[in-house]
Amino acid sequence: MHALKAARHYLKNTDFYLLGLALLCSVYGMILVHSATMTTGSSRYIIIQAAATGIGLVAYVIMSLIDLEMMSKWWKVFVIINIVLQCLLIPFGDERGGQRNWIDLGAFSLQPGELGKLLFVFTFAAHLSEVRGQISELRGLLPLFGHVGLLMLVIELTSKDSGMAIAYFMMALVMMFAAGLSLKWLGAGVGVALLSIPILWNFVLRDYQKNRILVLLDPSIDPQTAYQTTQSKTAIGSGLMSGQGIGNGAMTQMNLLPEKRTDMIFSVAGEELGFIGSLLIVLLLGLLIARLFYIGYRASTTFSAMMAIGIGGMFLFQTFMNIFMCIGLLPIMGLTLPLFSYGGTSVVTMYAALGIAAGVRMREKPSWLQ
Repeated sequence: MHALKAARHYLKNTDFYLLGLALLCSVYGMILVHSATMTTGSSRYIIIQAAATGIGLVAYVIMSLIDLEMMSKWWKVFVIINIVLQCLLIPFGDERGGQRNWIDLGAFSLQPGELGKLLFVFTFAAHLSEVRGQISELRGLLPLFGHVGLLMLVIELTSKDSGMAIAYFMMALVMMFAAGLSLKWLGAGVGVALLSIPILWNFVLRDYQKNRILVLLDPSIDPQTAYQTTQSKTAIGSGLMSGQGIGNGAMTQMNLLPEKRTDMIFSVAGEELGFIGSLLIVLLLGLLIARLFYIGYRASTTFSAMMAIGIGGMFLFQTFMNIFMCIGLLPIMGLTLPLFSYGGTSVVTMYAALGIAAGVRMREKPSWLQ
């Protein structure tokens, strides 16, 4: 009886708008994954994706019930845990496409970088809440950049996953500006970024990374590197307004579209459901991201607000990057489309992140108490 009462209380207070949008994205994503894997036995992929969604829903509920603010004083310990998690890739990582970002556990694979994003949002939110009054001063700003810079360096050294490292930086940037970082630092940051381009190009970027950038301007420089982007743009362009129909996309069904169930799932939508189907993806994820920022805006504490905004930043950046990769405006970085792309670790992580935001919403003070 007590459990039933608790369940009713939870259902009364949880954010069904947020959860409903996430489930719509997952159902739409499974339809696309089914179509993308029809030639290779889609039932296996759908079962895994559905199971990941189920586990994700459990993670959503669990994370929404945990008051992370009670643990925020130990954020430095969780930074160390995140670093250790990433370092497991050195002895146990499985290299794919030049990146070592998976650990093969037999029945499934674990991507530490995905779990690390949740840890980072938590630790950076806690760090921000400690130094918020000094965020536009060097004594507050330098430790924050040290926080994100250290994790970016660890990710680059352990997995060579530049896309994941950039994702950490963009989440940090969104959170810092939401916390009140002065716009003058944006100008300074842009200046430093422009001045650092020659150094990054000559001493940091590897040859394959340089080629991924150059082929955006001229695919003939390296047709093999440009192949994935070229095929993706061709598939999207062939869909026109309403697409060729689910299961009827020529490039998707003839296996001419690389990574079609993961990184290029947006291209599958473009080819088979056209501009309308692609726009629906943007609309659903846009509404989800807007809801996350709204939750952050209504949050009752700085820490809770930064958590929700950090999660919104994670979804925003990953959505932006994935779609722009698919249409050839950004180089391929291996970032999945949130809740749409196939991948158990990614799906569970996204639902856990949404659960954290839902918990912030549940603990929000009524407006008359704020």
